Amino acid sequence: MKLTRQQQQFGHRAMIYAGAALASVICLFPFYYALITSLRGGQDLFRVAYLPDAWHWGNYVTALMENGIARSLLNSILVAGVTVGLCLLVSITAAFALARISFRGRKYLLFTILCVSMFPQVAVLSGMFELVRFLGLYDSLGALVLSYATFSLPFTVWVLTTFMKSIPLELEEAAIVDGAGTWTIISRIFAPIMGPSLVTTGLLAFIGAWNEFMFALTFVISSGKRTVPVAIGMLQGASQFELPWGAIMAASVIVTLPIVVLVLIFQRRIVSGLTNGAVKG
Repeated sequence: MKLTRQQQQFGHRAMIYAGAALASVICLFPFYYALITSLRGGQDLFRVAYLPDAWHWGNYVTALMENGIARSLLNSILVAGVTVGLCLLVSITAAFALARISFRGRKYLLFTILCVSMFPQVAVLSGMFELVRFLGLYDSLGALVLSYATFSLPFTVWVLTTFMKSIPLELEEAAIVDGAGTWTIISRIFAPIMGPSLVTTGLLAFIGAWNEFMFALTFVISSGKRTVPVAIGMLQGASQFELPWGAIMAASVIVTLPIVVLVLIFQRRIVSGLTNGAVKG
């Protein structure tokens, strides 16, 4: 029996919805199970159940107050925020130079920036450690800002350069005719136009700094200066043979929520930023 065009479209749409639902379940199930696990206590933590049967909020109190996750959360917010601000400030000026100014070796410089962004963290760990020690930043949040910015800058510079190349040259020429300087052009013309792109790259840099573990574990040893990933990894139970799974899951949920909130707030700008410059007008 031959299907009509409407039936074929309905079948294709149903397959798309089914695939989207399956992908959503696969992506959201780990977070959902961490959420219901964080609301359990005692022996219920080791019982397999997919629906919450009790609301044990003590794990959140333990994680925030007794294990110092609240202080580590503030440290992570400070480090990630400063890293994003520094990366965007340097990246938009570097992108302007790479996209608008012609000089010898520009293509090779962009290629070098792209190659640097591919280096694994462990490959430069010893060099970064010596640099941090030389600058006197060891066991401080400044060491994390320096190391995170070092790895985030190549990506943000490369992406913003691509976006800036898509901006019409006539806007810059009109501003120059009106007497605008370089910084005025960048801050008052390019920055508003590249708002979605700045939000997208800034959010990706924020997520990278928020989730980083190895540098935070190596460069900071004081418990009061730890970021959230390291603080969660250092959680201990009542004895050396016990792992506080409830507190760990509660801390994981707390750490994930800021990223989810940021994505929901800026989701339109993120989509616009990802598609900006994809089509040449």
